[in-house]
Amino acid sequence: MSATPRADAGFAWYPPDALVTSSNAKAFLDELGIPDYDTLIRRADADPAWFWGEVARRLAFYRPWDETLDVSRGVPFARWCVGGKTNLVLNALDRHRGGPLWAREVIVAENEAGAVTRWTYAMLDDRVCRLAAGLHALGLRAGDVVGLFLPTIPEAVAAYLACAKIGAIALPMFSGFGASAVADRLVDSQAVALITADGTSRRGSLVPMKSVADEAAAAAPSLRHMIVVRNVGVDVAWREGRDHWLDTLIADQDPGFATLPLDADAPLMLMYTSGTTGRPKGTVHTHVGFPAKMLLDVGIVMDLKSTDRLLWMSDMGWLVGPMVAVAVTMQGASVLLAEGSPDYPDAGRMWRLIQDFHVSFLGIAPTTARGFIRNGGGGIERYDLSSLRICASTGEVWTPEAWEWTFDKVCGRRVPILNYSGGTEVGGGILSGTVLHPIKPCGFARPVPGMGAAVVDSAGHPVPPGTVGELVLTKPSIGLTRGLWHDDARYLESYWEALPGLWRHGDWAVVDADGHWAILGRSDDTLKVAGKRTGPSEIEALLAATGLVAESAVIGLPDPVKGEAVCCVVIPMPGITLDAAVRERLVAAVVAGLGIPFRPRVVIAVDDLPRTRNMKVMRRVVRTAFLGAPPGDLSSLVNPESVAELHGKIAAAGLSPPSGDAMPPASPTNPPSRKS
Repeated sequence: MSATPRADAGFAWYPPDALVTSSNAKAFLDELGIPDYDTLIRRADADPAWFWGEVARRLAFYRPWDETLDVSRGVPFARWCVGGKTNLVLNALDRHRGGPLWAREVIVAENEAGAVTRWTYAMLDDRVCRLAAGLHALGLRAGDVVGLFLPTIPEAVAAYLACAKIGAIALPMFSGFGASAVADRLVDSQAVALITADGTSRRGSLVPMKSVADEAAAAAPSLRHMIVVRNVGVDVAWREGRDHWLDTLIADQDPGFATLPLDADAPLMLMYTSGTTGRPKGTVHTHVGFPAKMLLDVGIVMDLKSTDRLLWMSDMGWLVGPMVAVAVTMQGASVLLAEGSPDYPDAGRMWRLIQDFHVSFLGIAPTTARGFIRNGGGGIERYDLSSLRICASTGEVWTPEAWEWTFDKVCGRRVPILNYSGGTEVGGGILSGTVLHPIKPCGFARPVPGMGAAVVDSAGHPVPPGTVGELVLTKPSIGLTRGLWHDDARYLESYWEALPGLWRHGDWAVVDADGHWAILGRSDDTLKVAGKRTGPSEIEALLAATGLVAESAVIGLPDPVKGEAVCCVVIPMPGITLDAAVRERLVAAVVAGLGIPFRPRVVIAVDDLPRTRNMKVMRRVVRTAFLGAPPGDLSSLVNPESVAELHGKIAAAGLSPPSGDAMPPASPTNPPSRKS
């Protein structure tokens, strides 16, 4: 299915013939009469309307489309399947009705207390129909925005699909948001309803959600209704006329409530993504775009099958949450939802879940793997992970040590790690591993077909293999956001105007001689030291290789001689103190790997790094803390206490924000220290 790999290319895994021949990707290529994956990519790039039309033809429509691709408003505002009528729910549930899937489990859920809930496809459909009817009875109609502020419970999937069923636009939000972040999104979207829960449990502590929702609603004049799930059974404040218990609302509703046919490119959901400055950006995904992208990315490229049970621990407020809900139901698979954390109440909870519920498809973030490494692996050796056949990863750049640990301990060196990178704005992935290609540690086998992915220089010209450049999209894609919610100017400025005619994704990338890709970090995180550019991940990998550091964030700080100087904020491994000797070992590792110009000026230790709920380290927040600059949008921050700790460590080290253009060095003889 691909060119014969070079013997010295550094591959860690080769696809067994049986996996290749039984794969969804092989079946897709055979159906199209295309000999191999690289030919498919070339043809898809040459004719995106043909390619995405072939993907969309595998969806169900009430009415076929007249025109596959309309770029009359320009490529940034491409429209897809014009004239067609469909609905996500037609593809996720309705077309399964009465078939062999109907009595099978689609959702198994476990909360932190160990209580397990099981829903079949028929039960999920019943809940979706009744909730859709209840929303309709409250006066909600197609085009109304409904906020979803829910923990990872079955009702979150039902609420998402119920909104789609009536044509309402779902607005998923992170369950750990504070009131101001929820309010910002409700106000910007002009949401008319909010579905939330009385509360949730996080690491054994009760997290109230209804009270947060009440505070947010007070700042959102458009909000008319709040629907509340009884999840933890706590008392909540109540506003008669506005508030409705979900179980009461749906009790007498129609279990056969009809799905509404919609224009194929009608909005399905708003997903807000944080910006470095200003308010969050509302990306817009549609009833044809998001399902088609999930059918390709998860179903075809990553090989999710109807026989799989998937565990990918992510909140519905991040793109992976809706990805899982849509891909699983469309493929006729099942999902394991785990409310809470992967390592609580038992340190090996994730591994126990895989063993006990026979998970075959695991999604994991590199940061999650690094967390397990830091804490001794959670007793992974005690668990039977033989049910796994696919491991997908996304969220952050891998360090080689974390990738190798995951491949060895989790995958048993037999299960492929399908690395996947893209974003909220593209509705899925740009690059991915596949079951057709051998795998290189930390890398990506190929671009996802139909994305027109390329690596270019600062002028937008393609660069040769082995040359680092900007990751861009050269073609319209069906999963791409249709703009930013009511803000076309900001959409163009954010993605299309830096390199005219190209979508600038904001990542550094490189393609090697074998056609395998690597992401080197965000291009706005890049360090330029003495005229030499590098991504933070390269330095972070050198730090991790010492075995002294569990995780790190590397940034560049102004330097009057070198332009930028390297600053390393590290989480030491348990039992390691960042004393002078350890600091010098870390510094020496960077110098040995990259040379004297990259000798870190600053190395400090912290208990945690600022990160989003999907575990991305927010390096810009680290940098602004050192510079004393405004941090930008922090609504996606899962651990705000880490920022306060970082400011304290900066002050304790005598690294006050600069008044000029240089940062003072940390004293190598009196560095900040930390006992783990």
